[in-house]
Amino acid sequence: MGERIADKLRDQLEQDILTGVYAPGDRLDELRLATRFSVSRTPIREAFQHLAASGLVDLKPRRGAFVRRPSVVEIFEMFEVMAELEGMCGRLAARRISARQLSDLEAALEACEKACSRGELDDYYYENERFHFVIYRACGNGYLSKQAMALHRRLKPYRRMQLRVRGRMRRSLDEHRAIVEAIRGERAEEAERVVKSHLLIQGEEFNDLVAGLEKERGLERERGLTSAG
Repeated sequence: MGERIADKLRDQLEQDILTGVYAPGDRLDELRLATRFSVSRTPIREAFQHLAASGLVDLKPRRGAFVRRPSVVEIFEMFEVMAELEGMCGRLAARRISARQLSDLEAALEACEKACSRGELDDYYYENERFHFVIYRACGNGYLSKQAMALHRRLKPYRRMQLRVRGRMRRSLDEHRAIVEAIRGERAEEAERVVKSHLLIQGEEFNDLVAGLEKERGLERERGLTSAG
């Protein structure tokens, strides 16, 4: 149960950081967050560890956790590398996937379809994560699989947040279907192409989300200045 609480806290804090509730350099106070979420400090500290692994928080000894928001350029660079890694996974999976793994991939796609039909963004994200992890394992290269999983986790906050772009979840699902068709049909080059496209589109969608959030924050600042005047 504690781990699930920490995961929920991480998701909420990720959203707060990416939407500007907390600014870069802000210190995340354990006691205030424990009070806010009505939990002990233990799951807060676990959430901080997850956020640090994603690069959203710097943990400084005896000082605490401080918000770090990577630049848009840095995020795009990570998505470019992720696209190459996942594209290779898709190509190898189309050649090497087992019957059991293909069944797991189809089950993950079906779970994504159900989450999409309910309009549940967070549920869709976690089923989407399962979908991608099946492809990593199916590539048959342990080292590549580990590298892909590590960068996937690094990009988790952005892969989750880009689903907030209008219509993105349904487009993502269509892309998943194309990926499954290519892998099922053992079309290795096509699988690599559609997987890479899927990842690069995520980067573009995140850029749209950031632009929208920056616009909203600018409007809020303008309203604040007008009210103060």
